[in-house]
Amino acid sequence: MANHKSAETRIRNSATKRLRNRYQAKTTRTNIKNLRASTDKVEAQTLLQKVSSMLDKLAKKNVIHKKKASNQKSKLARVVNKIGKEVAVKRASKKTAKKVSK
Repeated sequence: MANHKSAETRIRNSATKRLRNRYQAKTTRTNIKNLRASTDKVEAQTLLQKVSSMLDKLAKKNVIHKKKASNQKSKLARVVNKIGKEVAVKRASKKTAKKVSK
């Protein structure tokens, strides 16, 4: 048990900050899952901006490590870029299938 008034205050503040940090980290993880599940390129790009901002804020507050935030942003950017390429590949394969069938 705390022996000083300032220690008791610090315990209360730490508990409050911990709850806030956990909430923000969980919200970020949920948005990352939504981004990975997204199939629309435009929606994915807007989600990427939102998630990148959230990751930067978590790293700034030392909730997560700054290199972890950087790695996650990089991987998510690759996911978003891949969404656009998959759509282009599907369109190209449909065009070639039509040409072959003629």
